[in-house]
Amino acid sequence: VRQSKLEFFCKLGYGKQDICKVLENLGQEALEDDVLKELIRIGSKPQALESRAQPSPLKLVARGSCSTAAPLSWLGEDESDSSDYLRPIVIDGSNVAMSHGNKEVFSCWGIQLAVDWFRERGHTYIKVFVPLWRKEPPRQDSPIADQHILEELEKQSILVYTPSRKVKGKRVVCYDDRYIVKVAYERDGVIVSNDHYRDLQNENPEWKWFIEQRLLMYSFVSNRFMPPDDPLGRHGPTLNNFLSKKPVLPEPKWQPCPYGKKCTYGNKCKFYHPERPHQAQLSVADELRAKIKVPLSLGREEEKQRS
Repeated sequence: VRQSKLEFFCKLGYGKQDICKVLENLGQEALEDDVLKELIRIGSKPQALESRAQPSPLKLVARGSCSTAAPLSWLGEDESDSSDYLRPIVIDGSNVAMSHGNKEVFSCWGIQLAVDWFRERGHTYIKVFVPLWRKEPPRQDSPIADQHILEELEKQSILVYTPSRKVKGKRVVCYDDRYIVKVAYERDGVIVSNDHYRDLQNENPEWKWFIEQRLLMYSFVSNRFMPPDDPLGRHGPTLNNFLSKKPVLPEPKWQPCPYGKKCTYGNKCKFYHPERPHQAQLSVADELRAKIKVPLSLGREEEKQRS
């Protein structure tokens, strides 16, 4: 687990020393968001952000020469396609379609609803994986609704068919779940599915941690795609932070003191006092001295003499 988290945050550009220090403080089982918050708190910055300040020198490449290909170039996507602050989205098309069709019909409209929901949020990298045999005319044992939506999504380079073929009249189907998890893992994105992929979790320990931390479940309520506001439980990140590469920490909300100006706790009071702009620095005695314009040093020397 430690190695997988170390590699994950190294991909984000953080230094190994900072990551190891945070993991030692928080423990190996700490959530990814907690580790990220601690990295931000100690002032660690990704190397990618530091290198942005310095313009990279231009490289001259001879005609006909091959440059290094970006990962997952077989999907026809560049790194620039995913936005800077939102995670890539990988949708389990079969799971979403069958869920929208009440596990009886492969409803392609459910896939469209999910894609539209992420588009409206601003996600630019969205991939839907569906087995190739879903292109075939529907049969009684496997009905399909709104099949034309698959063609439209394929033209938009959103839908990807996983391979399948017929051998001696029998259909040979590649495991589409492996495609889904592999692409989401390499893209450092989010898997949209109600499947737990337990077989793949047992197959690869790195995938196990990734599926546990990046699986986004959902529901359909009156033809409305609805993921939960707390994808990892009550104590986990919010949906916005879960889908963001750079989570935003909530601002502290100060509760006003019920005693108001009559409070005698001074700087020990845990509540907010709008009339005390320097609450953390001044005690009640120092505030009184400040009002009568007595130097703080003289007042403290008097207290020492009395004691």
